[in-house]
Amino acid sequence: MPQTLAAPRYRGNAGLKQAVYQHPALSRAGLSERLFALLFSGLVYPQIWEDPEVDMQAMALGEGHRIVTIASGGCNVLAYLARGPATIDAVDLNPAHIALNRLKLAAFQTLPSQADLFRFFGEPGNRHNGEAYDRFIAPVLEPAARAYWEKRRLRGRRIDVFGRDFYRTGLLGWFIAVGHLAARLHGVDPREMVKAGTLADQRRFFDEKMAPLFDKPLLRWATARKASLFGLGIPPAQYDALVGDAEGGMAEVLRSRLETLACNFPLAENYFAMQAFARRYPTPGAGALPAYLDAGHYQAIRRNVSRVTVTQANVRDLLAGKPAASVDRYVLLDAQDWMTDGQLNALWAEICRTAAPGARVLFRTAAAPSLLPGRLSPALLDQWSYHQADSLEFTRRDRSAIYGGVHLYSLKAR
Repeated sequence: MPQTLAAPRYRGNAGLKQAVYQHPALSRAGLSERLFALLFSGLVYPQIWEDPEVDMQAMALGEGHRIVTIASGGCNVLAYLARGPATIDAVDLNPAHIALNRLKLAAFQTLPSQADLFRFFGEPGNRHNGEAYDRFIAPVLEPAARAYWEKRRLRGRRIDVFGRDFYRTGLLGWFIAVGHLAARLHGVDPREMVKAGTLADQRRFFDEKMAPLFDKPLLRWATARKASLFGLGIPPAQYDALVGDAEGGMAEVLRSRLETLACNFPLAENYFAMQAFARRYPTPGAGALPAYLDAGHYQAIRRNVSRVTVTQANVRDLLAGKPAASVDRYVLLDAQDWMTDGQLNALWAEICRTAAPGARVLFRTAAAPSLLPGRLSPALLDQWSYHQADSLEFTRRDRSAIYGGVHLYSLKAR
């Protein structure tokens, strides 16, 4: 019988506030930051929007590696387990993401089959999922995660959302829903994208139906407001980096990113596009699925779930408690886009101290360039080699297409 996943009760969002707040509370920027922190304290990402396949290729991930990663929605953490790492420390400031990661790990431990796992996390919703949770998952779920999922809302317990459609929830789920509504108000149904049989058909649908939406006055007005992108998990500081000097402002940035999502990969190979346009995953055998829902990885992930430790913490604080030269791979997602120069240097001081020989660091940025040059102390940055050509290639391969850059650094020989 699997052992209960023990952990302390979740803390509030003080760590999130520390990460986001950079301006006085009563300033315009400060108010924007506080609104973002309030929204981000709940569930944001039911699915991550970083491609784990790219992560694993970039990290050259293999057996025995010790990984520190930001948890987010947990799709990445579970995918990495298929490669047999020795340990994964998954950290996040958001208590909802911590609860989701623990739910997924417990589901792998306890649900009887891969079909049950897919029904729970891969289908739009199944009324039997609540029963499966009560019978199999809840008895081993640690108390804080269980309290989170069993908290009652207007439509029942939080866990009951898996009986409807989990991927329509969370801040990102609501953002996509609003995007669909805005498109339909202008006579376009994004779900029609799934009728495209070829890349040429996808391109035609985007050029004729989707691209013109970004010239509509309402959409241009809305995307010019930082709060409009809070649903993508983009804080005010990251908004500024994302828009940069782009002609046409944020509307043009979003049009370009959506074009990549819609046109650069066949829909059958891109479950990110399926979620964005069809609001669902493909059925098994009909298209690519997240690695953790792929039947071919099921046994390896199930066998390795005990190698994951999930912690509500700032990644720098977690690294501060680790011995020197004890980490092989770091996955920072886009967290550095949120950071001040002081926070960035404090984080990399711990990365440099804890990095084992051959260590790799992978992160994403809203803008295309790496943010480290000019901001990170040369004494820290000079310890690392930047893989520029590889980074450009990994950026091209990232099927989610949200980020401007995927960046890979490796530790120089000491």
